[in-house]
Amino acid sequence: MTQSTHSGTSVHMALENGNKEWKLAFGDGRHEREVTIPARDQTRLWKEIAATKTKFGLPADTPTFSCYEAGRDGFWIHRMLLQGGVQNIVVDPASIETNRRVRRVKTDRLDARKLRSMLIRHWVGGERKHWRVLHVPTAEEEAARRPHREAERLKNERLQHLVRIRSLLVLHGINPRTVRIAPELWKDWKGDELPKEVVAELSREQERLKAVDQQLKGLEQERRQKVKTPQTRAQQMAVKLQRIKAVGAETAWNLSHEFFGPRDFKNRREVGSAAGLTGCPYASGDSQREQGISKAGNARVRTWLIELSWRWLWMQPNSELSKWYQRRFGSGGKRQHRIGIVALARRLLIAMWRYLEWDILLEGAVARG
Repeated sequence: MTQSTHSGTSVHMALENGNKEWKLAFGDGRHEREVTIPARDQTRLWKEIAATKTKFGLPADTPTFSCYEAGRDGFWIHRMLLQGGVQNIVVDPASIETNRRVRRVKTDRLDARKLRSMLIRHWVGGERKHWRVLHVPTAEEEAARRPHREAERLKNERLQHLVRIRSLLVLHGINPRTVRIAPELWKDWKGDELPKEVVAELSREQERLKAVDQQLKGLEQERRQKVKTPQTRAQQMAVKLQRIKAVGAETAWNLSHEFFGPRDFKNRREVGSAAGLTGCPYASGDSQREQGISKAGNARVRTWLIELSWRWLWMQPNSELSKWYQRRFGSGGKRQHRIGIVALARRLLIAMWRYLEWDILLEGAVARG
């Protein structure tokens, strides 16, 4: 995202984007204007921005600042606004201030007004911590995420087909491990052929399972080919991460394209915060407690890191991280182990970031030959 300095008179626009309509809330510090336009109507959007400047008595070249909440529309609106000369930011919906009353009025119009007031505070008042501005990846970086996300969905779909086939087999007293045998060869608990309706359903499930397996195989082959001849920064990072023992090819690819590749972190705090692995202490009066990690970052990254952390303890027992974990949490119970593995995941993530940035391999860790 390109940053600019806010100075002088300007137009601030908050966009509340729905599926059918967009609510636009304009303001320049003295005047306010609200407009509803059809969703994704770019021509109407630019006309309303120009009309607002005219109604406010401002020149046509008056700078325009805008914002909207991240959602299903993704980042194409952000890129469209930047291309049109509008300075836009995308904000995390969960970070927007809300009234804490049990019952509060909530409409798209009021949400747009709230966004407009917070946008003015952001640019005019200089407040930067009253909400969370998201990092917007480039179109290429966003497209590079699609293959491994598709593979994740296909794996879940494959599991659904396997469970369904096994359930049908168990329903008729058949060993559920024989999911890939031709349905015509299955016999029920007393040796009779299965009903033709059941055979037909099993056949359709097997066909869908085969199609999913083929698509997963194609994605896997595509990933292996790209690793052989890395072109992008994320692909080069994936190759580098694979050199560390315990970091598999899939984990290295996912972390590089989902986390490390699109971002330039300044320090370890940014690394932990982006993954949602920072602590959330609660201290009010005499009450002081730890609420756990924030979970404000990428949930996929946290899942991969937890899995990698357990594997790290097994495959890198002599590393400093593994020794630290054993000293701190090794003698505790299951709950302490689960708490410790999250702490290990954060340290491991920071260690991988340092390795990618400065080739600093964690002390005691073993690299592949």
